[in-house]
Amino acid sequence: MSDHDEQDHSGPIKTPKQFLWVVLFSFVLPIFIIIGLVYFVGSANKTAEGSPDLNKSVIDHIQKVGIVDIRDANRELKSGEQVFKGQCTTCHTIGALGSPKFGDASAWGPRIKKGYEALLTSALKGKGNMGAQGGGEYDDIEIGRAVVYMANAGGAKFAEPKAPSPAVGENSMPSMPAK
Repeated sequence: MSDHDEQDHSGPIKTPKQFLWVVLFSFVLPIFIIIGLVYFVGSANKTAEGSPDLNKSVIDHIQKVGIVDIRDANRELKSGEQVFKGQCTTCHTIGALGSPKFGDASAWGPRIKKGYEALLTSALKGKGNMGAQGGGEYDDIEIGRAVVYMANAGGAKFAEPKAPSPAVGENSMPSMPAK
């Protein structure tokens, strides 16, 4: 038999190393191709940030008009310090995301100059990175007390808001007409 006959009958794989590479690519490469295709098909339903999203748009248009919040009307209102420790301390103690640090007169000074009403509005409606605090766990008066507590620690001399006095007959039972 000649050398020419042996070469005609042998395949393209001449060494065990070439055989391992062929086996590796014949199993691993299809797996990566399948993963890439799954990722491509799965990402088609995602919307990019800032692009119009029909589902979100519909939900925004049919959102609730109002909510019912059932609370104990006779509960004692929290002090400014209690509300600060329960709601505000996370950001205002360390000055997270640009919030004025508790007790930092230089950070609170420009805000105090705008007045208590401006500070309260910012707290209730939200401002910058701070979300709205109104309608949450605390009443607006309690949020106001926390605003006064933080502002006074920063150099203000605001008076703490008082709870509104109940209207006459608000807590009394209606009387039945005599027969």
